[in-house]
Amino acid sequence: MPKETQDSDSDDGPRPFDRATDLVMRGLIRATLALPYRTRLSAFGALTQHLVGPLAGYTTRSRQNLEMIYPDWPEEQRNRVAGEVARNMGRVLIENYGPKDLAARAATFPLEGDGLVDLIEAAKSGQRILAVSAHYGNYEAARAALHHHGISFGGVYRPMRNTYFNAHYVDTIRAVAGPVFPSTPAGMTGFVRQMLKGVPMMLLNDLNVWGGEKLSFLGKPARTALTAAEMALRYEAHLFPIYGIRQSKNLLDYRVLIEPPVPPTTAKAMTLALNHSLEQLIAVDPAQWFWIHRRWKS
Repeated sequence: MPKETQDSDSDDGPRPFDRATDLVMRGLIRATLALPYRTRLSAFGALTQHLVGPLAGYTTRSRQNLEMIYPDWPEEQRNRVAGEVARNMGRVLIENYGPKDLAARAATFPLEGDGLVDLIEAAKSGQRILAVSAHYGNYEAARAALHHHGISFGGVYRPMRNTYFNAHYVDTIRAVAGPVFPSTPAGMTGFVRQMLKGVPMMLLNDLNVWGGEKLSFLGKPARTALTAAEMALRYEAHLFPIYGIRQSKNLLDYRVLIEPPVPPTTAKAMTLALNHSLEQLIAVDPAQWFWIHRRWKS
């Protein structure tokens, strides 16, 4: 799955089995995309829940993270949530691989939240906009819905370790809305240039970042990038937390939550506010956050 922050264990070069893994995944994705939308999401979600997640170690890592954060939960509850995380991961991946279908569906996703009016006004007046999202629900669903309503967010992605898979996954991100850039120094320069031109830009801020500030997240210290807040302060951009939240009734649709812009104070205080924003969503539905990542890597 994609990771959109700087984390040092990704740039070790191609591994011998990367090409074979990519060929298998390409075949599975191609076959699944031939299915009707509802069926494909269900099928690929089941595949990642019962096969890919356990084999790749994602389910185990989710259980370990859940045990650390929720030690009082019964083991059965942690196992259930870890399974749902793997299922949601698969649904998100196959959604993103059908950008035209996702865009058509996103036209019906409601935009809501106390920051919606502020976002619309900032976009209309050409003010600089920087959104922060997370591996919660599907942030690409939020980009697709906002694009339908005339606010096209560019983005940033962290290149995956499997370069063969990364090559075609990035194409799916580019197909959603505005321009996207890798989280390399050159890529971030391009990201900032677009924001300075008035293009709304979005990034994710919920992964471990070597050299990041140790800030509280779900009650534990976690290395966290201050980048979003620092850019918002430096370039006088509105900093909006925005999320695509999967709806429980049919699991096909989302609502796009736009929270009010974070008040400009200090980069640390603003980033803590972003952490708290995500914590509140996780408290409501922990299975929508990707517990598969090494968020509390020491």
